[in-house]
Amino acid sequence: MQNGAYTKWQLIPDKKNNKTGSVFSLPVSGKGAEKMQISSRFTIAVHMLACIDTFQGQFKITSEFLAGSIQVNPVIIRKLLSQLKTAGLIEVKRGPGGTSIAKPLEDITFLDIYRAVDCVEENSLFHFHENPNPKCPVGRNIHFLLDDRLKKVQDVMEQELKSMTLADVKEALDARLLEEASGDTE
Repeated sequence: MQNGAYTKWQLIPDKKNNKTGSVFSLPVSGKGAEKMQISSRFTIAVHMLACIDTFQGQFKITSEFLAGSIQVNPVIIRKLLSQLKTAGLIEVKRGPGGTSIAKPLEDITFLDIYRAVDCVEENSLFHFHENPNPKCPVGRNIHFLLDDRLKKVQDVMEQELKSMTLADVKEALDARLLEEASGDTE
């Protein structure tokens, strides 16, 4: 129910913003659709790690500092910092120490980051609804129809994430900053 009227909920690709395939519109009755995104924790974590690398040695890297760049609540940053620390990707020192990256950038893959912050265990990228109806021909066969296909999708995604590192991000950021300094940006 939305404003007393029934709303049929469905996910619709947002063609305007769907560069990565992760933004969907969720229709609501009346004007304006709300947007629902697949977790932004991964992109926030990459942003955090890029900031840590870029500003380490110039500033004390705190959750407030990172939140200022990312423009999210520092509580979200602290939770992600905790997850990145647990995964061994960063070190956090209280007091004057701040946050630092624990490994060489070329040794930290996007898959490492994704697993650290999204808590995706093997074979669980897609969560199946719990109780498909066994009396329905689709319900009783949906696992048979989708399990192998979804596993293939997950495997391809993980291979791509494994092939990209924080060193790639640093290289691209450095190139972009040089473009900006020379006025060559669009």
